[in-house]
Amino acid sequence: MKIDDIARIAEVSKSAVSLALNGKPGVSQETRERILKIAEKHKYNPRPSSKIQNNKQSKIFRFVACTHTGIITEQYQSQSFFMELIKNIDQSFTSKGYSLIISSINVDSLEQEITNLEKQQSSSGILMLGTNLTEGQIKSVAKLQPNLVVLDTCFETLGINFIVMNNVLGAYQAGEYLIELGHKKIGYVESTSRMYNFDMRKKGFQKVMTENNLMFQPEHTFQTSPTDVSVQEAFKQSILNLKGNLPTALFCECDYMAISVIKTLNELNINVPHDISVIGFDNIAESQIISPELTTIHVKKDKISSLAVEKLIREIDHNEDDKMKIFVDTELIIRKSCCSPNEK
Repeated sequence: MKIDDIARIAEVSKSAVSLALNGKPGVSQETRERILKIAEKHKYNPRPSSKIQNNKQSKIFRFVACTHTGIITEQYQSQSFFMELIKNIDQSFTSKGYSLIISSINVDSLEQEITNLEKQQSSSGILMLGTNLTEGQIKSVAKLQPNLVVLDTCFETLGINFIVMNNVLGAYQAGEYLIELGHKKIGYVESTSRMYNFDMRKKGFQKVMTENNLMFQPEHTFQTSPTDVSVQEAFKQSILNLKGNLPTALFCECDYMAISVIKTLNELNINVPHDISVIGFDNIAESQIISPELTTIHVKKDKISSLAVEKLIREIDHNEDDKMKIFVDTELIIRKSCCSPNEK
């Protein structure tokens, strides 16, 4: 058995397996115990490691996810979007011969926990999942580790590297597609927790609606949880209250919300897509499991990951001082959850 096999069984990165097997910080106790049990069960015997390490192998990078009650919870690694992102980052570093430590810390003690982690194991640079972080919180991390690339959010006025999907374009593409299908009564499903990505998606969707002389009816704007994939009772009641005034299509700010919307509509015997078309955002793995398969906006997580790793390595190896704000364009993925309002 190899580390790759343990990582596959445990559904974690190879770096997480290495940290657990070597007793190093960077993984939760629960994950560590699961990895050790798998290694013991399959009688894993590590190969003797060389005492001589080259310059690349001696450099350690840290991936930091800041947990929060809103979007990035303690179970973030079980969410498809973040699992795929971390997997891509780990592969990018490994392919270049560097080591990666994955650390999850509480956003309420961000500065102190980063300080403690760097004391335990200093890093050459940090990739940080900034999804729900404030401008001030990101600035505080940059003071502790100037070699920093922040993913999944952007503050244009900070002299810090940010790499994020083009949220405005993605929502614009979604709205444009619904309008091309012939929809005019389009509803908007927004997250109960607000952050940069969702605000930019709303901006992009409002832009395409305005350009096509369309507007949301107030009663066609709904709120659901961005992480709880289940029948949404508040949304269900709002739909029931509309009676004969249903929208013909709904844009949801993320795929988890879109899947919850489809589940809720199915419970109400409202057919998707023939009664209401539904479109999401992110293109997570579950978007192809739900019935009907979800039309969505594809986020190029592999490209975001490789750009982030390359930028961080250039800062370390080539002393690159230029800070960058990189937006990676999205792509419309057409599946079966949308159709023309005339297709009954």
